[in-house]
Amino acid sequence: MLVADARFDACGYGGKRHASSSPLRFITRAALPGGGTVCLFKVLLTNACINDCAYCVNQVGRDRPRSSFRPEDLAALFMELYNKGLAQGLFLSSGVAGNASRTMEQMLNTVEILRHHYEFRGYVHLKVMPGASFDCVAEACRLANRVSVNMEAPTPQHLARLSSKKDLYRDILERMRWVKRVIAGNDRAAPSGQTTQFVVGASGETDRDILHAMEMLYREMDLRRAYFSAFQPVGDSRLEGHPPAPPMREHRLYQTDWLLRVYGFPLQEVELALGQGDSFSLAKEPKLVMARRQPWRFPVDVNRASHDELLRVPGVGPRSAKRIAEARREHSIFSLGQLEKMGVRARLAAPFIRFQGISAEERQLALLPEDGDGLAREAPPLVVPAATTRRP
Repeated sequence: MLVADARFDACGYGGKRHASSSPLRFITRAALPGGGTVCLFKVLLTNACINDCAYCVNQVGRDRPRSSFRPEDLAALFMELYNKGLAQGLFLSSGVAGNASRTMEQMLNTVEILRHHYEFRGYVHLKVMPGASFDCVAEACRLANRVSVNMEAPTPQHLARLSSKKDLYRDILERMRWVKRVIAGNDRAAPSGQTTQFVVGASGETDRDILHAMEMLYREMDLRRAYFSAFQPVGDSRLEGHPPAPPMREHRLYQTDWLLRVYGFPLQEVELALGQGDSFSLAKEPKLVMARRQPWRFPVDVNRASHDELLRVPGVGPRSAKRIAEARREHSIFSLGQLEKMGVRARLAAPFIRFQGISAEERQLALLPEDGDGLAREAPPLVVPAATTRRP
Protein backbone atom coordinates (compact mmCIF):
# COMPACT_ATOMS: atom_id res chain seq x y z
CA MET A 1 0.00 0.00 0.00
CA LEU A 2 2.80 2.45 0.85
CA VAL A 3 4.42 1.70 -2.47
CA ALA A 4 1.14 2.05 -4.37
CA ASP A 5 0.24 5.38 -2.74
CA ALA A 6 3.59 6.86 -3.72
CA ARG A 7 2.77 6.59 -7.42
CA PHE A 8 0.88 9.90 -7.29
CA ASP A 9 4.03 11.89 -6.54
CA ALA A 10 5.62 12.93 -9.83
CA CYS A 11 9.39 12.73 -10.19
CA GLY A 12 9.85 12.83 -13.94
CA TYR A 13 7.87 13.23 -17.13
CA GLY A 14 7.22 10.23 -19.30
CA GLY A 15 8.32 7.71 -16.68
CA LYS A 16 7.60 4.07 -17.57
CA ARG A 17 6.40 1.74 -14.86
CA HIS A 18 6.85 -2.01 -14.61
CA ALA A 19 3.97 -3.66 -16.44
CA SER A 20 3.11 -6.33 -13.85
CA SER A 21 0.67 -5.98 -10.96
CA SER A 22 3.43 -6.37 -8.38
CA PRO A 23 4.96 -3.49 -6.39
CA LEU A 24 7.75 -3.50 -8.96
CA ARG A 25 5.46 -1.44 -11.20
CA PHE A 26 6.21 1.48 -8.88
CA ILE A 27 9.83 1.45 -9.84
CA THR A 28 9.82 4.43 -12.18
CA ARG A 29 12.34 5.38 -14.85
CA ALA A 30 12.84 9.08 -14.22
CA ALA A 31 14.87 11.76 -15.96
CA LEU A 32 18.05 12.85 -14.19
CA PRO A 33 18.83 16.59 -13.90
CA GLY A 34 22.03 16.29 -15.94
CA GLY A 35 20.61 13.96 -18.58
CA GLY A 36 19.98 10.24 -18.69
CA THR A 37 17.54 8.29 -16.55
CA VAL A 38 17.48 6.32 -13.32
CA CYS A 39 15.13 3.63 -11.97
CA LEU A 40 13.68 5.02 -8.75
CA PHE A 41 11.83 3.08 -6.08
CA LYS A 42 8.99 5.40 -5.07
CA VAL A 43 7.54 4.78 -1.64
CA LEU A 44 5.87 6.46 1.33
CA LEU A 45 7.23 6.11 4.84
CA THR A 46 3.60 6.18 6.03
CA ASN A 47 0.18 6.85 4.53
CA ALA A 48 -1.16 8.11 7.85
CA CYS A 49 -1.68 11.86 7.61
CA ILE A 50 -3.06 14.70 9.72
CA ASN A 51 -3.62 16.95 6.68
CA ASP A 52 -6.94 17.36 4.90
CA CYS A 53 -5.70 17.94 1.34
CA ALA A 54 -8.83 17.41 -0.73
CA TYR A 55 -7.00 15.92 -3.73
CA CYS A 56 -5.10 13.28 -1.73
CA VAL A 57 -5.99 9.62 -1.25
CA ASN A 58 -4.41 9.77 2.22
CA GLN A 59 -6.26 12.83 3.54
CA VAL A 60 -7.33 12.66 7.17
CA GLY A 61 -10.82 11.32 7.74
CA ARG A 62 -10.92 8.91 4.80
CA ASP A 63 -11.76 5.34 5.78
CA ARG A 64 -8.78 3.38 4.51
CA PRO A 65 -6.09 1.18 6.04
CA ARG A 66 -3.06 3.05 7.41
CA SER A 67 0.40 1.61 7.76
CA SER A 68 4.01 2.68 8.19
CA PHE A 69 7.54 1.44 7.59
CA ARG A 70 10.19 1.34 10.24
CA PRO A 71 13.28 3.11 8.87
CA GLU A 72 15.45 0.01 9.15
CA ASP A 73 12.86 -2.13 7.32
CA LEU A 74 12.43 0.36 4.51
CA ALA A 75 16.19 0.74 4.08
CA ALA A 76 16.57 -3.05 3.94
CA LEU A 77 13.76 -3.35 1.36
CA PHE A 78 15.36 -0.74 -0.87
CA MET A 79 18.78 -2.37 -0.65
CA GLU A 80 17.24 -5.72 -1.62
CA LEU A 81 15.81 -4.10 -4.77
CA TYR A 82 19.09 -2.29 -5.40
CA ASN A 83 21.22 -5.41 -5.04
CA LYS A 84 18.96 -7.26 -7.47
CA GLY A 85 19.44 -4.47 -10.02
CA LEU A 86 15.76 -3.50 -9.92
CA ALA A 87 16.18 0.02 -8.51
CA GLN A 88 19.09 2.45 -8.72
CA GLY A 89 17.71 5.23 -6.55
CA LEU A 90 15.11 6.07 -3.92
CA PHE A 91 12.24 8.57 -4.05
CA LEU A 92 10.98 8.86 -0.47
CA SER A 93 7.84 10.76 0.45
CA SER A 94 5.32 10.41 3.26
CA GLY A 95 2.08 11.45 4.82
CA VAL A 96 2.43 13.63 7.91
CA ALA A 97 1.92 11.42 10.97
CA GLY A 98 1.76 13.36 14.23
CA ASN A 99 3.72 16.39 13.02
CA ALA A 100 5.97 17.29 10.15
CA SER A 101 9.29 17.26 11.99
CA ARG A 102 8.75 13.86 13.64
CA THR A 103 7.79 12.37 10.29
CA MET A 104 10.85 13.88 8.62
CA GLU A 105 13.10 12.54 11.36
CA GLN A 106 11.95 9.02 10.46
CA MET A 107 12.54 9.70 6.77
CA LEU A 108 16.01 11.05 7.56
CA ASN A 109 16.76 8.00 9.69
CA THR A 110 15.94 5.82 6.68
CA VAL A 111 18.41 7.66 4.47
CA GLU A 112 21.02 7.75 7.25
CA ILE A 113 20.85 3.96 7.43
CA LEU A 114 21.27 3.72 3.66
CA ARG A 115 24.20 6.12 3.58
CA HIS A 116 26.11 4.90 6.65
CA HIS A 117 25.10 1.29 7.35
CA TYR A 118 24.75 0.13 3.74
CA GLU A 119 27.18 2.71 2.32
CA PHE A 120 24.72 3.53 -0.47
CA ARG A 121 26.06 6.46 -2.51
CA GLY A 122 23.39 6.51 -5.20
CA TYR A 123 20.54 8.87 -5.99
CA VAL A 124 18.03 9.84 -3.29
CA HIS A 125 15.14 12.27 -3.79
CA LEU A 126 13.70 13.28 -0.43
CA LYS A 127 10.45 15.13 0.16
CA VAL A 128 10.52 17.96 2.68
CA MET A 129 7.34 17.96 4.75
CA PRO A 130 5.57 21.35 4.85
CA GLY A 131 6.09 22.75 8.35
CA ALA A 132 9.25 20.74 9.13
CA SER A 133 11.97 22.37 11.24
CA PHE A 134 15.05 24.06 9.80
CA ASP A 135 17.28 21.31 11.21
CA CYS A 136 15.26 18.67 9.32
CA VAL A 137 15.47 20.67 6.11
CA ALA A 138 19.23 21.14 6.47
CA GLU A 139 19.77 17.43 7.18
CA ALA A 140 17.64 16.48 4.17
CA CYS A 141 19.84 18.66 1.96
CA ARG A 142 22.94 17.00 3.44
CA LEU A 143 21.74 13.45 2.83
CA ALA A 144 19.80 13.67 -0.44
CA ASN A 145 20.78 14.40 -4.01
CA ARG A 146 17.55 16.29 -4.56
CA VAL A 147 14.87 17.64 -2.23
CA SER A 148 11.41 18.98 -2.95
CA VAL A 149 8.60 20.79 -1.20
CA ASN A 150 5.26 20.41 -2.96
CA MET A 151 3.69 23.83 -3.54
CA GLU A 152 0.46 22.22 -4.79
CA ALA A 153 -1.35 25.51 -5.59
CA PRO A 154 -0.06 28.80 -7.01
CA THR A 155 -1.49 31.24 -4.45
CA PRO A 156 -2.52 31.18 -0.77
CA GLN A 157 -6.16 31.54 -1.80
CA HIS A 158 -5.98 28.50 -4.06
CA LEU A 159 -4.15 26.42 -1.46
CA ALA A 160 -6.82 27.30 1.12
CA ARG A 161 -9.39 25.64 -1.14
CA LEU A 162 -7.39 22.42 -0.98
CA SER A 163 -6.31 22.32 2.66
CA SER A 164 -7.31 24.12 5.85
CA LYS A 165 -4.07 23.13 7.58
CA LYS A 166 -1.34 24.48 5.26
CA ASP A 167 -0.15 28.04 4.86
CA LEU A 168 1.62 28.68 1.57
CA TYR A 169 4.07 31.26 2.90
CA ARG A 170 4.77 29.83 6.35
CA ASP A 171 4.76 26.08 5.67
CA ILE A 172 5.96 25.82 2.06
CA LEU A 173 7.72 28.89 0.66
CA GLU A 174 9.69 29.41 3.86
CA ARG A 175 11.01 25.82 3.59
CA MET A 176 11.98 26.48 -0.03
CA ARG A 177 13.96 29.53 1.09
CA TRP A 178 15.68 27.40 3.73
CA VAL A 179 16.63 24.85 1.06
CA LYS A 180 18.03 27.63 -1.12
CA ARG A 181 20.05 28.99 1.84
CA VAL A 182 21.45 25.59 2.81
CA ILE A 183 22.47 24.77 -0.76
CA ALA A 184 24.06 28.20 -1.22
CA GLY A 185 26.15 27.65 1.91
CA ASN A 186 27.33 24.12 1.08
CA ASP A 187 28.18 23.04 -2.45
CA ARG A 188 27.76 19.39 -1.44
CA ALA A 189 24.18 19.88 -0.21
CA ALA A 190 21.44 18.54 -2.50
CA PRO A 191 23.61 18.77 -5.64
CA SER A 192 20.58 18.22 -7.87
CA GLY A 193 18.76 21.14 -6.26
CA GLN A 194 15.14 21.49 -5.29
CA THR A 195 11.91 20.92 -7.20
CA THR A 196 8.20 21.32 -6.55
CA GLN A 197 4.88 20.07 -7.84
CA PHE A 198 1.50 21.62 -8.62
CA VAL A 199 -1.87 19.88 -8.53
CA VAL A 200 -3.50 21.06 -11.75
CA GLY A 201 -7.21 21.76 -11.89
CA ALA A 202 -8.19 21.14 -8.27
CA SER A 203 -8.44 24.67 -6.86
CA GLY A 204 -9.88 26.70 -9.71
CA GLU A 205 -6.48 28.15 -10.60
CA THR A 206 -5.77 29.40 -14.12
CA ASP A 207 -2.76 28.55 -16.24
CA ARG A 208 -1.67 32.18 -15.80
CA ASP A 209 -1.67 31.66 -12.01
CA ILE A 210 0.59 28.62 -12.33
CA LEU A 211 2.82 30.31 -14.92
CA HIS A 212 3.44 33.29 -12.61
CA ALA A 213 4.13 31.00 -9.65
CA MET A 214 6.64 28.98 -11.73
CA GLU A 215 8.47 32.10 -12.86
CA MET A 216 8.69 33.38 -9.28
CA LEU A 217 10.11 30.08 -8.05
CA TYR A 218 12.78 29.98 -10.77
CA ARG A 219 13.71 33.59 -10.06
CA GLU A 220 13.58 33.65 -6.25
CA MET A 221 14.08 30.04 -5.07
CA ASP A 222 16.64 28.72 -7.57
CA LEU A 223 14.11 26.00 -8.43
CA ARG A 224 15.54 23.34 -10.75
CA ARG A 225 12.18 22.42 -12.25
CA ALA A 226 8.45 22.14 -11.63
CA TYR A 227 6.27 19.06 -11.98
CA PHE A 228 2.53 18.91 -12.60
CA SER A 229 -0.13 16.42 -11.60
CA ALA A 230 -3.48 16.60 -13.38
CA PHE A 231 -6.19 16.40 -10.72
CA GLN A 232 -8.31 13.26 -10.56
CA PRO A 233 -11.15 13.22 -7.99
CA VAL A 234 -10.81 11.03 -4.92
CA GLY A 235 -13.85 9.21 -3.57
CA ASP A 236 -15.16 10.18 -0.13
CA SER A 237 -13.54 13.62 -0.26
CA ARG A 238 -14.62 17.26 -0.59
CA LEU A 239 -13.69 17.23 -4.28
CA GLU A 240 -15.28 13.88 -5.09
CA GLY A 241 -17.62 15.48 -7.62
CA HIS A 242 -15.06 17.94 -9.01
CA PRO A 243 -14.29 17.31 -12.69
CA PRO A 244 -10.86 15.83 -13.50
CA ALA A 245 -8.25 17.98 -15.22
CA PRO A 246 -7.52 17.08 -18.86
CA PRO A 247 -4.16 15.30 -19.23
CA MET A 248 -3.42 17.68 -22.12
CA ARG A 249 -3.55 20.63 -19.72
CA GLU A 250 -0.77 19.00 -17.69
CA HIS A 251 1.18 18.50 -20.90
CA ARG A 252 0.79 22.15 -21.93
CA LEU A 253 2.15 23.26 -18.57
CA TYR A 254 5.19 21.03 -19.04
CA GLN A 255 5.72 22.68 -22.42
CA THR A 256 5.51 26.19 -20.97
CA ASP A 257 7.90 25.13 -18.22
CA TRP A 258 10.38 24.26 -20.98
CA LEU A 259 9.86 27.67 -22.57
CA LEU A 260 10.75 29.38 -19.28
CA ARG A 261 13.40 27.01 -17.97
CA VAL A 262 15.14 25.57 -21.04
CA TYR A 263 14.46 28.07 -23.81
CA GLY A 264 14.90 31.03 -21.45
CA PHE A 265 11.90 32.95 -22.82
CA PRO A 266 10.73 35.88 -20.65
CA LEU A 267 7.44 35.56 -18.78
CA GLN A 268 5.78 38.32 -20.80
CA GLU A 269 6.45 36.48 -24.04
CA VAL A 270 5.18 33.13 -22.77
CA GLU A 271 2.00 34.89 -21.62
CA LEU A 272 1.23 35.51 -25.29
CA ALA A 273 0.25 31.84 -25.49
CA LEU A 274 -2.58 32.33 -23.01
CA GLY A 275 -6.07 32.46 -24.42
CA GLN A 276 -9.62 32.64 -23.16
CA GLY A 277 -9.90 32.23 -19.41
CA ASP A 278 -6.14 32.74 -19.01
CA SER A 279 -5.64 29.17 -20.19
CA PHE A 280 -3.34 27.54 -22.74
CA SER A 281 -4.99 26.01 -25.76
CA LEU A 282 -5.49 22.27 -25.53
CA ALA A 283 -5.50 22.05 -29.33
CA LYS A 284 -2.33 24.01 -30.15
CA GLU A 285 0.96 24.01 -28.30
CA PRO A 286 2.06 27.29 -26.69
CA LYS A 287 5.09 28.03 -28.86
CA LEU A 288 3.01 27.89 -32.04
CA VAL A 289 0.41 30.25 -30.55
CA MET A 290 3.20 32.64 -29.51
CA ALA A 291 4.69 32.65 -33.00
CA ARG A 292 1.36 33.39 -34.66
CA ARG A 293 0.82 36.32 -32.29
CA GLN A 294 4.19 37.85 -33.22
CA PRO A 295 4.07 37.92 -37.04
CA TRP A 296 6.67 40.72 -37.19
CA ARG A 297 9.35 38.23 -36.06
CA PHE A 298 8.88 35.96 -39.07
CA PRO A 299 9.93 34.57 -41.42
CA VAL A 300 13.52 34.23 -40.21
CA ASP A 301 16.40 33.44 -42.52
CA VAL A 302 17.75 30.09 -41.30
CA ASN A 303 21.14 30.88 -42.83
CA ARG A 304 21.52 34.15 -40.94
CA ALA A 305 19.26 34.03 -37.86
CA SER A 306 20.70 34.19 -34.36
CA HIS A 307 20.25 31.34 -31.88
CA ASP A 308 17.46 33.25 -30.10
CA GLU A 309 15.66 33.91 -33.39
CA LEU A 310 15.86 30.24 -34.34
CA LEU A 311 14.51 29.17 -30.94
CA ARG A 312 11.33 31.14 -31.55
CA VAL A 313 10.54 29.15 -34.69
CA PRO A 314 7.93 26.44 -33.99
CA GLY A 315 9.49 23.04 -34.56
CA VAL A 316 13.00 24.20 -33.61
CA GLY A 317 14.46 23.38 -30.19
CA PRO A 318 17.80 24.10 -28.50
CA ARG A 319 19.55 21.06 -29.99
CA SER A 320 18.26 21.60 -33.52
CA ALA A 321 19.07 25.34 -33.33
CA LYS A 322 22.63 24.41 -32.40
CA ARG A 323 22.84 21.93 -35.28
CA ILE A 324 21.62 24.58 -37.73
CA ALA A 325 24.30 27.01 -36.54
CA GLU A 326 26.99 24.34 -36.87
CA ALA A 327 25.83 23.16 -40.31
CA ARG A 328 25.69 26.58 -41.89
CA ARG A 329 29.37 27.17 -41.08
CA GLU A 330 30.08 24.51 -43.69
CA HIS A 331 27.30 25.09 -46.24
CA SER A 332 24.05 26.91 -46.82
CA ILE A 333 20.73 25.34 -45.85
CA PHE A 334 18.47 25.06 -48.87
CA SER A 335 15.83 22.40 -48.12
CA LEU A 336 13.34 21.28 -45.51
CA GLY A 337 14.86 17.82 -45.78
CA GLN A 338 18.16 19.15 -44.42
CA LEU A 339 16.32 20.67 -41.49
CA GLU A 340 14.45 17.43 -40.81
CA LYS A 341 17.79 15.61 -40.51
CA MET A 342 18.85 18.19 -37.89
CA GLY A 343 15.80 17.39 -35.76
CA VAL A 344 13.57 20.25 -36.94
CA ARG A 345 9.84 19.62 -37.31
CA ALA A 346 9.79 21.04 -40.82
CA ARG A 347 6.00 20.96 -41.12
CA LEU A 348 5.74 23.38 -38.23
CA ALA A 349 8.76 25.48 -39.10
CA ALA A 350 8.02 26.06 -42.79
CA PRO A 351 5.69 29.11 -42.49
CA PHE A 352 8.12 30.84 -40.13
CA ILE A 353 11.42 30.47 -42.03
CA ARG A 354 12.90 31.42 -45.33
CA PHE A 355 15.88 30.36 -47.42
CA GLN A 356 16.63 30.29 -51.11
CA GLY A 357 14.56 27.61 -52.75
CA ILE A 358 11.69 27.22 -50.28
CA SER A 359 8.37 27.28 -52.11
CA ALA A 360 5.15 29.04 -51.19
CA GLU A 361 3.49 25.64 -50.88
CA GLU A 362 6.08 24.50 -48.34
CA ARG A 363 5.65 27.73 -46.42
CA GLN A 364 1.94 26.90 -46.00
CA LEU A 365 2.44 23.43 -44.51
CA ALA A 366 1.80 24.31 -40.87
CA LEU A 367 -1.34 26.23 -41.76
CA LEU A 368 -3.04 22.91 -42.51
CA PRO A 369 -5.27 21.39 -39.78
CA GLU A 370 -2.61 19.18 -38.18
CA ASP A 371 -0.49 21.62 -36.17
CA GLY A 372 1.61 19.07 -34.34
CA ASP A 373 3.98 19.87 -31.52
CA GLY A 374 5.98 23.07 -31.94
CA LEU A 375 8.39 22.36 -29.11
CA ALA A 376 10.15 19.99 -31.50
CA ARG A 377 11.52 16.61 -30.44
CA GLU A 378 13.10 18.07 -27.33
CA ALA A 379 9.70 18.68 -25.69
CA PRO A 380 8.49 16.26 -23.00
CA PRO A 381 5.96 13.71 -24.28
CA LEU A 382 2.33 13.70 -23.25
CA VAL A 383 1.83 11.87 -19.96
CA VAL A 384 -1.56 10.20 -19.54
CA PRO A 385 -2.32 9.21 -15.94
CA ALA A 386 -2.67 5.46 -15.44
CA ALA A 387 -4.82 5.70 -12.31
CA THR A 388 -8.09 7.33 -11.30
CA THR A 389 -6.52 9.19 -8.38
CA ARG A 390 -3.43 11.32 -8.20
CA ARG A 391 -1.35 12.44 -5.26
CA PRO A 392 1.22 15.26 -5.39
